[in-house]
Amino acid sequence: MPKPRAKKSFVVCLSKDGYEASLEPKKIYVALRDDAAERNRLLRVVDESGEDYLYSRERFALLKLPRGLQQALAAAG
Repeated sequence: MPKPRAKKSFVVCLSKDGYEASLEPKKIYVALRDDAAERNRLLRVVDESGEDYLYSRERFALLKLPRGLQQALAAAG
């Protein structure tokens, strides 16, 4: 049986073009699971405003982090 996907993951921003006030390149963001958005090649990302918005998946790279680091980042806020 496949392992269920996490409700939260971590991504790094690759491009802020058009979203200069909302995103910072090379910064790690929390991405929230949204199956409908993912079917449309979008990610639901908590941006600089602290709110979650949909962004093109191409703006980000998914980070595969060790469990301990994931937990530390999640606890950090």
